[in-house]
Amino acid sequence: MWWGLLCALAAALAYGLATVMQSMAAQATPGGDGAVDPRLLVRVIGQWKFLAGIGLDLLGFGFQLAALQVLPLFVVQAALAASLAVTAVAARFLGVRLGRREWAAVAAVCVGLGLLGMSAESEGVPDVGNGLRWGLVGAVVLLGAIGLSSGFAPQRMRAPLLGLVAGLSFGVVAISGRIIPSLKPVDLLTEVGTYTAIVAGASAMLFLASALQRGSVTTATAMLVVGETVFPAAVGIIALGDRTRHGYVVPAAAGFVLAIVAALALARYGELSSTEESPPSRESSTSPAP
Repeated sequence: MWWGLLCALAAALAYGLATVMQSMAAQATPGGDGAVDPRLLVRVIGQWKFLAGIGLDLLGFGFQLAALQVLPLFVVQAALAASLAVTAVAARFLGVRLGRREWAAVAAVCVGLGLLGMSAESEGVPDVGNGLRWGLVGAVVLLGAIGLSSGFAPQRMRAPLLGLVAGLSFGVVAISGRIIPSLKPVDLLTEVGTYTAIVAGASAMLFLASALQRGSVTTATAMLVVGETVFPAAVGIIALGDRTRHGYVVPAAAGFVLAIVAALALARYGELSSTEESPPSRESSTSPAP
């Protein structure tokens, strides 16, 4: 079980560094404030920072899949929320000063993950029917339609909406990874969940890149965290039989809430390119995020 938690933390590290690279690339890529343009991915892929971010995402996804083979979704997804703590610490090395509030949030994420690790029950791969698999296919289609229609929403709502859709899409990736019976090539090639994970992951990257170009990146990142943690955790408990060790429900719930709330406190570190150019002072870094 502990090797699964280590894989989840390695995934968080890879995803956090990927966020830094992809945010810089997205902010530097021309784009409008209207509808989502699928050609955005083509434009940002031309930047080495985005390509490096994709490489880190793929590495993180491998670690995430390995963790999902033995850990419940609520543990793995809360651990992935720690990627924002990684992003915040990375921001420190980019010249952004972290105030006491930010360092406290980083510490709180670590405490929350410690509680979850202590409470987690080792899980096998659940035996689910085709209903859930095709439900995930339907979720990918629905989320794609909502994301592509975001241009019809009021401008101030586009970034949070796209962030939420990206988060829910990443949630579909996690659920799909949880139901893959094994990581053997033959199982991966014949499993519907493999393909829903690929399509949902590509959609999530498109919508996240679009969100990072628009409005409040802090809000978009916060919505991303909510979508990729709460949704799959609920599905895991309700449909996949995820559970805690006997008598550890309260510590697990406390750890989950603590990790997510602390990650939300660090949500503004999803936007780093502008802070590179003008690092905030210690006073501004300890003020409430806009």
